[in-house]
Amino acid sequence: MRITCPYCGARDAQEFSYLGDANPQRPDGMNATEAAMHDYVHLRDNPAGRHRELWYHGAGCHAWLVVTRDTRTHAIEAVDVAKKTKAGAAA
Repeated sequence: MRITCPYCGARDAQEFSYLGDANPQRPDGMNATEAAMHDYVHLRDNPAGRHRELWYHGAGCHAWLVVTRDTRTHAIEAVDVAKKTKAGAAA
């Protein structure tokens, strides 16, 4: 699988680290309930199909990316810089 980094161009997926679902929003720290923190940390969906994921370009420019990918085919639809997306608050 190749991921096209907005800064470095197309690179092999081995240069990146997969960091999970890009959609969950972290609960508000000290105001969050124990149950809310448990759900945020431990409960994740594992969809078959289109999915927004966080990836880190550790062997390149060190950018956090949001990759929209089909989990069945690994076809990549879009790659965005995380800080420019709604998921950027999580990165």
